[in-house]
Amino acid sequence: MLEFLPKEIREGLEAARARDSRRRSRLRVHFGDEVHPIRRFWPDGFAVGAAQAPHLRGLADVYDGGRHVFQCLIVATAVEGDELVCGFKRLTSVADRAPLDFWRDENAPAGFIADQRG
Repeated sequence: MLEFLPKEIREGLEAARARDSRRRSRLRVHFGDEVHPIRRFWPDGFAVGAAQAPHLRGLADVYDGGRHVFQCLIVATAVEGDELVCGFKRLTSVADRAPLDFWRDENAPAGFIADQRG
């Protein structure tokens, strides 16, 4: 439907869409010393600006604002318009504590009261 609009209007709409997606997104990918805003994110990958991130491949970290969310192994798969599309080879959630090595009963008491009788 956009192909029926004049070229200047199409370019203006694309620029506004790109500007809005940069402003709206809190997700960032940290690749070495480089930090790139994520424009779109889905379960199999994400898209960043092609001009800012010419080639991404390897271990990266995804942050939501200041919170570390994922550690991932990525590969750049395609350039679609002004976006570089990256796919995940591995995506691991980051936890704020170490995983348990035992099963915790959900009905277990929170603590025990010691016998004070001596």
